Amino acid sequence: MKQFVSALTLFFFAVTMVAAQVNTATTAKATAKSGAYMTFETETIDYGTIEHNADGVRIFKFTNTGTEPLIITNAQGSCGCTVPTYTNKPILPGESGEIKVKYATDRLGKFNKRVTVTSNAANEQVVLTIKGDVLKKDEPTSVPSGQKSIINQ
Repeated sequence: MKQFVSALTLFFFAVTMVAAQVNTATTAKATAKSGAYMTFETETIDYGTIEHNADGVRIFKFTNTGTEPLIITNAQGSCGCTVPTYTNKPILPGESGEIKVKYATDRLGKFNKRVTVTSNAANEQVVLTIKGDVLKKDEPTSVPSGQKSIINQ
């Protein structure tokens, strides 16, 4: 009798596991968009406060959550100070890609720029945003020789 109950329990466990896997696969297929679709980790990158002439490269990461290969046809910055680069190879469903954006940090002050990404995806155009504030590097202050400072009085 114990063997029968153990076998029956094992059978129900196996049936439950198979049903759960089928349900998960069905749900994953249902959530995938028809055609290509770009899903970004974030559509805004805040540089915060950065120094003058600092590294201005940031990366927007995305995944093709659709069912067809994704092809980016263009990425255009809102001005010449924002230069995007991207791959021209198709990104298959489930694969990830990135768009690198370089901002010219030789310009001082606050900035809020856009990059428009065009592709064959259902969300054909996506607008990405970069923002921040470029401050001049603090120049070391020195006291001319022979003059007294607070430190050497």
